[in-house]
Amino acid sequence: MIFDGRCGFCRIWIDYWKKITEDAIDFAPSQEVGERYPDIPAEAFSQSVQLVRTDGTVVSGAQAVFETLGREGLYESSRLLAAASEASYRFIARHRDLFYWLTRLTFGTRLEPARFADTQRLFLRALAVIYAIAFGSLAIQIVGLVGAQGIAPLRDYLERLAAFGPMRYLALPTVFWLNPGDLPLRVLAWAGVALAALLLFDRMERFILLLLYLLYLSFDMAGQMFMSFQWDSLLLEAGFLAIFFGRSVTGERVIAWLYRCMLFRLYFLSGYVKLGSHDPTWANLTALQYHFHTQPLPNIIAWYADKLPAWFQHGATAAVLGIELGAPFLIFGPRRWRRFGAFLLLGLQALIFLTGNYTFFNLLTAALTLFLFDDQALSKIARKLRIPVSPLVYSTKPARLALALLALLLLSLGAAHLLQAIEGAPPQPLETLARLAAPFQVANSYGLFAVMTTTRSEIVIEGSDDSANWKPYEFRYKPGNLDRAPRWIEPFQPRLDWQMWFAALGDYQSNPWLAGLMLRLLQGSPSVLGLLETNPFPGHPPRYMRAVSYDYTFADRETHRRTGQWWERRPVGIYLPPVAIKQAVSYSN
Repeated sequence: MIFDGRCGFCRIWIDYWKKITEDAIDFAPSQEVGERYPDIPAEAFSQSVQLVRTDGTVVSGAQAVFETLGREGLYESSRLLAAASEASYRFIARHRDLFYWLTRLTFGTRLEPARFADTQRLFLRALAVIYAIAFGSLAIQIVGLVGAQGIAPLRDYLERLAAFGPMRYLALPTVFWLNPGDLPLRVLAWAGVALAALLLFDRMERFILLLLYLLYLSFDMAGQMFMSFQWDSLLLEAGFLAIFFGRSVTGERVIAWLYRCMLFRLYFLSGYVKLGSHDPTWANLTALQYHFHTQPLPNIIAWYADKLPAWFQHGATAAVLGIELGAPFLIFGPRRWRRFGAFLLLGLQALIFLTGNYTFFNLLTAALTLFLFDDQALSKIARKLRIPVSPLVYSTKPARLALALLALLLLSLGAAHLLQAIEGAPPQPLETLARLAAPFQVANSYGLFAVMTTTRSEIVIEGSDDSANWKPYEFRYKPGNLDRAPRWIEPFQPRLDWQMWFAALGDYQSNPWLAGLMLRLLQGSPSVLGLLETNPFPGHPPRYMRAVSYDYTFADRETHRRTGQWWERRPVGIYLPPVAIKQAVSYSN
């Protein structure tokens, strides 16, 4: 291929084509070799590239580019495509200075073929850490939540589903059908931590990834309402796709684009539901005036963020909406646009991480953002982590077919969730597919804080021996004691504390698990008491339990300076009337 060596635009793309074609094509500037080809007019070299075939024939323009890249069959398949390609080529050639600057702004001056070997390796290490956090968090809570003496015993839950016959295994895919006892719950949670450690140290990747996905899916199904969080679904979706990581160039690119589509769905839906709900706090940009003190588990920085000027909080609300609705479209843009979008998304996650306790969600979302980069951008980090360089491998035909089927399945499921959020219901075939795949959570719908809570209700659980003098049970992390500062606990997730926030949004009739909590406290269950900060009845369980509702808000600076209080509260009323052991059993049923 002969090109104009004085054209900066040409040199950028010629260097890129050299890397793609490797040794198949010789490239040379016309200023050096033009005289060897007297049959080609001198002015032709400045108008378009010239490809001299091995038989001596010459083609130019778009046709030369297609043949250079091994896509001559595509060019010849359609006269309309060929004509459009040549017209586009001529337009770009006449305005090459403009397109030179556009190339610099969108791709930079050094183009590299997109590879994602380092990206995959970095993501796998991050995924291993996140799996370890998720399983480790479960290991120290799961028995208290769904064990035999837990709040919502798993064995009872599975027995109720037995009426569905063999279909129950598809509707609720979990290994705990074999044994829902406390020992398997503990052992398999710690096994998840061990498997994550093996993945971190690059051992049996694909097999370990499959086991981690199946194991976390089992806990997700077994955990009932305590595992009903969007980041659990996101971890399952990301973990499932990681099973298909490969060494081939085609595989790397397909998987990277599937992760980008996942990231688009996550962010765009998060922004869309905020405006689609017609919630006034998002529409008038006041949402952050309420968010910091009403979010499930505020941290100490949230207390200070709550004191920021209203104009700043309004601007920050607008920025959140702008990033969630606008930045996702940069995901599908050229390299530099993607990087800019990635930094916007990472910045948003960093601010959420600093001002709230959202478990491993921020870490996982940041890890997914790695796929907006490629090996060219991440090579320095990979070298520091001593990630080995993967050899260039090309996919076999069966592998490409399998990847195509995987991509078709996941893109169809993703489209179903997008259409469901936007239109209300996808077409019937997509809706059926999404319903069948729903238990396995390989594609999900997202969208946090569609409606901003403007007040904070807190449930205070109290026990008594005489139904006259009540003592409160203090939770470890949710607001309770007014003098205790909000804690920073992420990436750990105290699932009972989180569920108490949701319970406060409704009543006890719509949260039947709360009766199970009361029952276990009346029985003095050690596994449930282990989830709490204090037990006001260390010698014996109380005879009566009740739940009282309060409105909580952050104390202002003056109150905090004067009293040391971080919170203020006012009583609302009785959330759950006093119950004794027989009443607690009737509620649990």
